Amino acid sequence: MPSLLLLEAICIFLFTTAPESFPLQEVHVSRETIGKISAASKMMQCSAALDVLFLLDGSHSVGKRSFERAKHFAITVCDALDISLERVRVGAFQFSSTPRLEFPLDSLSTRQEVKAKIKRMVFKGGSTETGLALKHLLRKGFPGGRNESVPQLLVVVTDGKSQGHVALPAKQLKERGITVFAVGVQFPRWEELQTLASEPQDRHVLFAEQVEDATNGLLSTLGSAAVCTVALPDCQVEPHPCERKVLETVSEHDSNALCWRGWPRTNAVLASRCPFHRWRRVFLSHRATCYRTTCPGPCDAEPCQNGGMCVPEGPHEYHCVCPLAFVGEANCAPKLSLECRIDVLFLLDTSAGTTWTGFLRARAFVRRFVQTVLDEDSRARVGVAHYSREVVVAVPVGEYQDVPDLVRRLDDIPFSGGPTLTGSALRQVAEHGFGSVARTGQDRPRRVVVLLTNARSQDEVAGVAFQAQARELLLLGVGSEAVREELEEITGSPKHVVVYADPQDLFQKIPELQRMLCSQQRPGCQAQSLDLVFMLDASASVGPENFAQVQSFVRNSVLHFDVNPDVTQLGLVVYGGLVQTAFGLDTHPTRAAVLRAVSQAPYLGGVGSAGMALLHIHDKVMTIQRGARPGVPKAVVVLTGGRGAEDAAVPAQKLRNNGVSVLVVGVGPVLREALRRLAGPRDALIHVAAYGDLRYHQDVLIDWICGEAKRPVNLCKPNPCMNEGACVLQNGSYRCACHEGWDGPHCGNRLLRGDALRTWGSHQEQAERQQLPSPPPGHLEH
Repeated sequence: MPSLLLLEAICIFLFTTAPESFPLQEVHVSRETIGKISAASKMMQCSAALDVLFLLDGSHSVGKRSFERAKHFAITVCDALDISLERVRVGAFQFSSTPRLEFPLDSLSTRQEVKAKIKRMVFKGGSTETGLALKHLLRKGFPGGRNESVPQLLVVVTDGKSQGHVALPAKQLKERGITVFAVGVQFPRWEELQTLASEPQDRHVLFAEQVEDATNGLLSTLGSAAVCTVALPDCQVEPHPCERKVLETVSEHDSNALCWRGWPRTNAVLASRCPFHRWRRVFLSHRATCYRTTCPGPCDAEPCQNGGMCVPEGPHEYHCVCPLAFVGEANCAPKLSLECRIDVLFLLDTSAGTTWTGFLRARAFVRRFVQTVLDEDSRARVGVAHYSREVVVAVPVGEYQDVPDLVRRLDDIPFSGGPTLTGSALRQVAEHGFGSVARTGQDRPRRVVVLLTNARSQDEVAGVAFQAQARELLLLGVGSEAVREELEEITGSPKHVVVYADPQDLFQKIPELQRMLCSQQRPGCQAQSLDLVFMLDASASVGPENFAQVQSFVRNSVLHFDVNPDVTQLGLVVYGGLVQTAFGLDTHPTRAAVLRAVSQAPYLGGVGSAGMALLHIHDKVMTIQRGARPGVPKAVVVLTGGRGAEDAAVPAQKLRNNGVSVLVVGVGPVLREALRRLAGPRDALIHVAAYGDLRYHQDVLIDWICGEAKRPVNLCKPNPCMNEGACVLQNGSYRCACHEGWDGPHCGNRLLRGDALRTWGSHQEQAERQQLPSPPPGHLEH
């Protein structure tokens, strides 16, 4: 008996002196990945209709300290569950010699109540009758649970040293559709845990002593089985090699020693050498696979430049260890400046489409940008907003104390997921993103929206973008190659888009964006007076879809001009089976009105004649009677597919002879000879391969128009005199020599017979003095 007591004491000593922090399940990954597994476990959430029952081993073999750690594991799992009577229900049993219900599934309705109840559970002690507890559940079911349509989850937390059989009741529970997780504590017996667990066993066997790893593993399995969505869209479940260790008693040969044995025949005792064995407790390793979720970390976007090392400080924070030449600089980047006077609102896409990694990268880019270019002397004011379904202004423009305060508020922006409603976001930002601005005109700083996204919009963006630009907002875009086309559509020009191919390249684009912000001041020829008419081919050869792209191109071009009666006047003519003035030069006095009218221009169809349309502009649009202004440069932009242009060369030259510049934008894979003749001797021609490529030629068009707006003007071309009056240049101005029967500055007043004779005589006398031809007498009306 004393020897048995001594052996028991040695075993207890071996168990209690083993290091409690020994990793009995060790995932073979880098320290960085372990940190990501831990961080992901804090972000994962399960919200679904689910019944979760904890079965906690409260036997003596587990002990009070390991029982407390089992409770801690259960509480940590509850932190990730959306606990309510409609969503996730949680209950708990404690078992040892007999099972005891701690609380049923339908008794507590909040996470706080469940966690408090688990925390108050009292250790029972006794033998380990795991099989008896499982049989109790087979007979009674989940207490307070719902019907079979709701998934049932049993989490058994034990050391796996049952004093009865567990294989059969565990099998019967799993056959009823109950998912069983076997979670080890203390020094678990892994083979018994595998017997308890559902298939695949690697995904359902965990180790509670490493609570964050075990929580991650449990939730990763629920997510992979589509029981509930537990992780952010960009997080991934990956298999990792891992080792499980078992503490076992083994016999080892130590040495040979003399021993004495009796010899029956001679009744004597003989001495011989006998082997001596020593019993030891050792850890035996077994290879396994552990499935864990990891999410992108703050250093994945490689925010540190010039060889700097990124050191993570939690799920979102980091700092850079910089080379000596860049110590003290934000993210090891040389300091730039933003000296122009602008208001900038960064608009971050936090939708599911842009992904968690893309969001972190964009946020890091804005963080680095403001640290690099802003200081106390900056004239620029910055704000930050983010969007998915709705826009949230995290930092109103200019409302921050200093750059560190701006960075802290930027780092608090969460990744929300959800739909990518970029069009809606642009509309909200245009209306409310810059607050109530009292200053107007030249006193107001240039307002810029910098959109950062990697996802195509799920709503319409083109029309909204035009409306935003009509409010005098400059739109810039930053994104990957995949969204280049949409960003160009939103901003209106490839020159307003920053695109990166490799993620690390994004951070090299800071100087490019800085130059773009300060160089895009008031684009176009805003201060130049101009009468401009767009002539659009709306014939059947173009088609309605291509005509819509032409309308979009014209709307985008309009944004480059200051539309009002004193600066730029715009008119629009469409032609197909007939020629129609959509609106004249003096019809719409504001840019917004012109944009709406361009959108409403009709598609005509039929066979078009560019020559007839140009004659229409010469006779009925670009005239003083229809709003054209004397002494103001005039231009016509013809957008055509080329068909129907055979008769257009002579009318185009007639316009040019009358002081009106004509530019031809020809669309089509083959440049037609008729378009070359239409372009005239100055070769005023832009050739575009396809209608979808029009936007790439917009800058060339604007440059040409602005160049024509600066050309010298002949005040008598086109003739400002009406009713066949003759325009006479005189001392830097002009006068109108009116035809018989007409008078007034522009010959617009009809005269009676007596007045006409006196006026004719006066004109004849004046003509003789200046040696000018007298107006023909003609027939005088009564």
